[in-house]
Amino acid sequence: MRYQYELLLTAIAFFTRIPIPAATPWSQHRLNQSARYFPWVGWLVGGAGATVLALSLLVLPASLAVLLSMAATVRLTGAFHEDGLADACDGLGGGWQREDVLRIMKDSRIGSYGAAGLVLMLLAKAAALTELVMVGSSLAIIALVVAHALSRLASTALIHRLEYVRDDDSARAKPLAHRLQRGELLIASAGGLLPLLALPPVAALSAALSATLVAAWFARMLVRRLGGYTGDCLGAAQQITELATYLAILATCSSS
Repeated sequence: MRYQYELLLTAIAFFTRIPIPAATPWSQHRLNQSARYFPWVGWLVGGAGATVLALSLLVLPASLAVLLSMAATVRLTGAFHEDGLADACDGLGGGWQREDVLRIMKDSRIGSYGAAGLVLMLLAKAAALTELVMVGSSLAIIALVVAHALSRLASTALIHRLEYVRDDDSARAKPLAHRLQRGELLIASAGGLLPLLALPPVAALSAALSATLVAAWFARMLVRRLGGYTGDCLGAAQQITELATYLAILATCSSS
């Protein structure tokens, strides 16, 4: 159990800005194995966003409360996944050949596709969460935890199913590029799926199906364009499935 706890701390340190005890052992092997806890990190990030949202709604309008909640999650992760989304949009939007896509994604500068994709994603998430608050503040609070956990399970599924396509050992996602064993996959799946139990059954099913379909579509495109995934693609997968989860919950609950 102590080893598993240390792997969880490793995942928290890798995917967030949350400090962990300095005595926590670290190695490439441990970082490799910590991918099983990627969805569980979503509990922390989504929980932080949900807490900020709940407190902000006590004194602020829904739109401002949602923006503060989103700012909290971005700060907590260091915009890790948003940066991946922007790079993936630049590469997949501006590159025609595989080599061009990979080269553009590696460029730290943001281009037109990246800027447009990032702005539209943030606006769409803000709008969806605001509408969820209008349906019910408790629903929006639950949706944050569900979406952050489920979307990170989608990224973990890409790690498990696809090949890592960069040869550069200095790439940040390189240590995570391995297929999960059955036990690791069960731990990751539990972390991603358990929050769905807090939703009404139809909304939970809709969210899971939506995230699965979007992740499958994105994975198929990555195989066709790149032959696999990069770290930026994992960030993009997290972002688009997070939005898909919000939209699925909103579509289900607003019509009921």
